[in-house]
Amino acid sequence: MSEATIPFDDPEEIRTLLGARDEHLRRVRDSVGVDVVFRDDTLKLQGDPESVSKGVAVIGRLRELIDQAGELRTDDVLKVLGQGFEASGNKDVSPADAAQPEVAEVAGVGEKDRIELFDAAMQVRPKTPGQEVYVNAIRRNDLVFCTGPAGSGKTYLAVAMALSALRSEQVRKIVLVRPAVEAGEKLGFLPGDVTAKVNPYLRPLLDALDDILSYDQVRRYLERDVIEIAPLAFMRGRTLNETFIILDEAQNATRTQMIMFLTRMGQGSKIVVTGDTTQVDLPDHLAGGLSDAMKRLKSIEGVDVVRLRGRDIVRHRLVTEIVAAYAKQPSNGQ
Repeated sequence: MSEATIPFDDPEEIRTLLGARDEHLRRVRDSVGVDVVFRDDTLKLQGDPESVSKGVAVIGRLRELIDQAGELRTDDVLKVLGQGFEASGNKDVSPADAAQPEVAEVAGVGEKDRIELFDAAMQVRPKTPGQEVYVNAIRRNDLVFCTGPAGSGKTYLAVAMALSALRSEQVRKIVLVRPAVEAGEKLGFLPGDVTAKVNPYLRPLLDALDDILSYDQVRRYLERDVIEIAPLAFMRGRTLNETFIILDEAQNATRTQMIMFLTRMGQGSKIVVTGDTTQVDLPDHLAGGLSDAMKRLKSIEGVDVVRLRGRDIVRHRLVTEIVAAYAKQPSNGQ
């Protein structure tokens, strides 16, 4: 008989992990084959060494999902239990071992998670457990909000999922939208036509497209209006059917703009809203729309909220450390 204890500091995390009438924990117990006891904010697993090791890995992954999404759904639990965790074979698992964040890596992100794209496109797949949660949320829901730091894959994966939906004919069109806050959405003073005026603000979306598809493919889609890139202000009055719509940098959308944007959604459409709540460029007197929308809509069926973290950053190693450094010591405005 082997035993492992896992301490918890947050009562809300415990309630989320247990599920309604302990249904989540019962599924873990029955699937993994361990006895589970909760006492004094500590979870105790008992059983044969292999089952206990597997149970520790499963609990660790579920805690990761709670940390990333703020909730735990039944289908999330079933997915984790079906991922084939490999037991470590250790006869004893200490509390310190049970708390290691690397336990999420046991599940892995493999071939089955690859985003299906065009034959000529670069192959794309989530690279972290948080990104995997994000991609699956897009697959399951028609409206997904995703927040996270720079480099965590918010925009890139949304664009990849939009192209995948286009490939499988789930949608007929992709619309990529961004607020042009730095110009106050008054672009008249910039040189050139409308496309030239808004290009600096929409360039990150084009960069994501160019990275996944060939230049010729991107140009053909833009010329045929299969892919449209537009500033947020240009969305007013439209209804978009059978369209995959991405609102990027949504932390710079006001509450009024957010309502306007979300109500553009037509039949057969899907919306992904991405943003970084630590990089708001809105004037102080304007109410931000991203956080407000997430709070108001998160409980609606078909809506999901995903929060990526620093561990989901997949750019240069220094990006993770830069984000962490600024998070520890907020700017004083100097």
